[in-house]
Amino acid sequence: MKKSPAKTTLLILFFIGAAVVTLLPLALLFVASLRPGQELMRNGLNFNIDWKNANLDEYRYLFSGNNAYFTWYINSLIVTVVQVGLALILSSFVGYGFAMYEFKGKNLSFMLVLLVMMVPTEVIILPLYRLIIRLGLINTKAGIIVPYVVIPMLIFFFRQYLSGIPKDFVDAGRVDGCSEYGIYTRIMLPLMKPAFAAMGIYEGMASWNNFFWPMIVINQNSKITLPVGLQSLLSPYGNNYDILIAGSCFAIIPILLLFVMFQRYFIEGMTAGGVKG
Repeated sequence: MKKSPAKTTLLILFFIGAAVVTLLPLALLFVASLRPGQELMRNGLNFNIDWKNANLDEYRYLFSGNNAYFTWYINSLIVTVVQVGLALILSSFVGYGFAMYEFKGKNLSFMLVLLVMMVPTEVIILPLYRLIIRLGLINTKAGIIVPYVVIPMLIFFFRQYLSGIPKDFVDAGRVDGCSEYGIYTRIMLPLMKPAFAAMGIYEGMASWNNFFWPMIVINQNSKITLPVGLQSLLSPYGNNYDILIAGSCFAIIPILLLFVMFQRYFIEGMTAGGVKG
C-alpha cells in the first residue's frame, strides 16, 4: 500500500522538526563556545553573537597542553572502552545462559537479576565504596570499572533478545560437533550484532557521562575522568564557563562517533540468519 504524497510530506516535516529540536542545544553550545567569557557571563546562552569578538581562544587553550583537560579525556576514554567491552561480553554471557540453557534455580536467579536492576545505585553506594576500599582500588581506573562490568540491565536485554532466536541454532551447532563456546562465538555472536550495537551505545553513553561514582572513587586530579574534571572548573573562587563550554563541545565527539559506527546495525534484520522451514 502506497502512502499518499501528503502523508509522506508531513512525515518528512515531522522528522525535520524533530532533528532541529534535537540539534538546537548542540548548536547553541557551539556558538557559546566561540564567545568571550565576559560576554557569555553577561548575556548568557543565546544565538546573539558579535562575530567580531568571536574567537577560538578556549579551544586553543584546551589544545595547548597547559591544562589537565586531555588527561581527563584520556582517562575517560580508557575507562569507557574497557568498561563497555567487559560489560558487553560478560553480560551477554549471562543473558545467553538464561536464554539458551535450562538449569535448577534459573527462574529464581533471573528474578534476583531483575531485583538488583530495580535497586537505585545510590542505595548501595556506601557498601560498594567500602568494598572498593577493601580491594585496594581507590584512586584507580579499576575502582571505577569493576562495579559496572556485569550490569543487570544488559543481562535482561540480552536474555530477552536471545529468547527470540530459535534454539535450533544451538542444537544444529551441537550436531555438527561445535563446542558450547564455539556455538556462542561462531553462531550466536553474529546474530547478536544489533543487540551489541544498541547496548554498546547505551553503555558507552552511561560510562562516558558517569559523574557520581568516579567523583567518589577518585580524588587525584591526574586520575579523574572528564565529567568530574569539567565540574572542577566551577568553584567558589571562580567559574571558567568559557573553558567548560568549549570542553563540553569537544567531549561530545566520542559519543557521536560511537553512534555513527554502530547505527547501521539497528536496521539489520534477523532474517539472514533465520531458520528455513
